[in-house]
Amino acid sequence: MPISKKNVLTFFKEYSLITLGILLYVVAWAIFLVPNNLVGGGVSGVASIVQYGTNGFIKIGTTYFFINAILLIIALFILGKSFGGKTVYAVIVASIGLNVLQDVIPREIVQALAVDNGKLMSTIMGGIMAGVGIGLTMSQGGSTGGTDIIALIVNKYRNVSPGRMILWMDVVIILSSMLVPSYTADGTLLPWTEKVTTVVYGFILVMVNSTVIDLYLSGSKQSVQLFILSRKFEQIADVITHDLHRGVTVLDGKGWYTKNNTEVLMVLTRKTDLSILLRTIKSIDPDAFLSVASVTGVYGKGFDSIKGKVKGKNSLSKES
Repeated sequence: MPISKKNVLTFFKEYSLITLGILLYVVAWAIFLVPNNLVGGGVSGVASIVQYGTNGFIKIGTTYFFINAILLIIALFILGKSFGGKTVYAVIVASIGLNVLQDVIPREIVQALAVDNGKLMSTIMGGIMAGVGIGLTMSQGGSTGGTDIIALIVNKYRNVSPGRMILWMDVVIILSSMLVPSYTADGTLLPWTEKVTTVVYGFILVMVNSTVIDLYLSGSKQSVQLFILSRKFEQIADVITHDLHRGVTVLDGKGWYTKNNTEVLMVLTRKTDLSILLRTIKSIDPDAFLSVASVTGVYGKGFDSIKGKVKGKNSLSKES
């Protein structure tokens, strides 16, 4: 099959955004989390516990890579080769970055941005940056690995929030950090009392992280419903269908004040496409009457698919 220019551009766009997402994720750990001995969730959280417990002998990237290698084999069979290819790339880049950036980023920058601002501010800033990175990567069909893979596997078959799935798995990982000794960068053993506060910061971290992921993913997929009343409805419908590649439904209506029959266009589109759609309509008919409303879910061709098994007639009749 010949490779079209569109496919090449799509490939470049997806992998560029995945790279950017991984970079944000790795920088969050290298600048804000590791220097403060903070523990996060997922495989990176497990890997950070290993690094602190071995006094930096086994770095985060090393543990992160080997654990993810096992999870990726499972994901290849369930989520498909496309997901596997993108995630293998993301995991390799993240593993290298988690090891390298800790030594590359100047200590002065880490001190000014993270250490001097305290653990609470570092937790919030690191959680936001890591959440945006994970959300950006997941929106392109990839993953930073670990619990993200498990969340996406569940999300494929059930309408379960990926952020919430990650949250509960992360809670278990953070609590387990209490069972392992932790050393700071200068080799000092972290006191038990400080480990308790680190667990609290870890809970704050995963809450911020999961919230940002959900906000990012729901924002990128949020849809809107438009009702359009215009005398030039045919021209508007043609442009939306052929130029903007969105479906249009024509509804028969009647203005009760004028008692005149009219046609109403109904359009469903992503919120990210709303501004260009409004500009297009106004360029055709500046006097067009528009109603825009957010919708909680749109299922069907071009939008989301309904996940989960459909019960058979027998089971439905039994429940009735």
